[in-house]
Amino acid sequence: MSSQHAKAARRFLDNNEQAQWHNRTLWMVREKRDRLAMQLPEWEELRNLASQIKMHSLSHLDYYLSRFAARAEANGALVHWAKDADEHNAIVLNILNEHKVKKLVKSKSMLTEECHLNPFLEARGIEVVESDLGERILQLMQAAPSHIVMPAIHLKRQEVGKLFEEKLHTEKDNSDPGYLTHAARLHLRNEFLTADAAMTGANFGVAETGEVVVCTNEGNADMGTSFPPLHIVSMGIEKVIPDHQALSVYTRLLARSATGQPATTYTSHYRKPRPGSGMHIVLVDNGRSRTLGNEEHLQTLKCIRCGACMNTCPVYRRSGGYAYTYFIPGPIGINLGMLRSPDRYSGNVAACSLCYSCNLVCPVRIDLADQIYRWRQQLDSLGKADRVKKIVSAGMNYLFMRPSVYNQGLRLAPSVNHLPRFMIYNPLNAWGIGREFPVFAKESFTRMWEKGKVKKPQNKDAYEQ
Repeated sequence: MSSQHAKAARRFLDNNEQAQWHNRTLWMVREKRDRLAMQLPEWEELRNLASQIKMHSLSHLDYYLSRFAARAEANGALVHWAKDADEHNAIVLNILNEHKVKKLVKSKSMLTEECHLNPFLEARGIEVVESDLGERILQLMQAAPSHIVMPAIHLKRQEVGKLFEEKLHTEKDNSDPGYLTHAARLHLRNEFLTADAAMTGANFGVAETGEVVVCTNEGNADMGTSFPPLHIVSMGIEKVIPDHQALSVYTRLLARSATGQPATTYTSHYRKPRPGSGMHIVLVDNGRSRTLGNEEHLQTLKCIRCGACMNTCPVYRRSGGYAYTYFIPGPIGINLGMLRSPDRYSGNVAACSLCYSCNLVCPVRIDLADQIYRWRQQLDSLGKADRVKKIVSAGMNYLFMRPSVYNQGLRLAPSVNHLPRFMIYNPLNAWGIGREFPVFAKESFTRMWEKGKVKKPQNKDAYEQ
């Protein structure tokens, strides 16, 4: 039985050219990350410090949230608390209705994706305009993001050109990136000027000052908050950090890990409303407190949403973001999805080779692969273990626990080289899809050793040399 991820990945791989391009593009971003990281001799020290600060903040979350809220209100912002997605959406709708808002311009926010805010507001007569270029492209396509930092990374410029022809009436067959970007800027400029309110996410909330920090490369958050008289911030409670000193650690790690830049083009600090304007901050739980009490998976709350784990993941790069059933794909998405609902998102757990590359690049040292491994151990008890894999595992267990049977299998293995192809490559051999078995040696290493064909070391120290 194939998981939903496996089926969706197979569809993605049907377009071999697109799949290869996606893989190369994401690996290029990973290489940029490596080059920028290695320019800092203190890189690993920064990662250690970032992890420690996050764990400290999470273990004192009540204190830092209270401090953040008090300072934000002292600055003139209004702070709201939402226990779940429904409450978050209701609070936002109430604020918009109070201000008679008909058009809301948004910068990128994975939390609002998590809460399904856009369709909620649109169903109630409020126009929502995504101002991040990638998000706006996907909104025009009525599609979801496939990456948390580069939401439209799966699209080629030719596809965007065709979309803009239809939606923005641009020149026919003109997919020049400069031209398309200019067309998008002209289109979005009018949206900024005519919006009644702006909404941003939050990369960090600084408890010491009560300010919200938003990191972008396009400046769309600044444009959005500069014109309308109302600014709403949607912020997960895990985003709070102690002070500016802590912030300086994360700003050195975030862009390098995400896109291979020394820093994002814009790092905007929102501390108080502009004169004559209003600022509301909605602090959202939506299951985060429950995760806080889960020792095995607590570390997911350290995530700063850089996407480095996706850029390095061989499975994500070769299967695409839409192969995952949770709205956040890749290693972090597998874990977040399982924390949200193991029943709905268990199919993603198989989308991991346990290569541990995600652990190695995570700027806050989340044990992503270890957590995925732990989820795998629980699949059977959750009633979600794959039946075929259970049978195979039982067979392997039987084989490995019986040396005589195992050794007999080794002696018979070369006979596979002479079997007809249809007996090896068929629906029962999922591993053989897109792969070729190696040619089995005529004689195993064990047999060669027993016959004295392998030169044996004279002393045990030779093994260590």
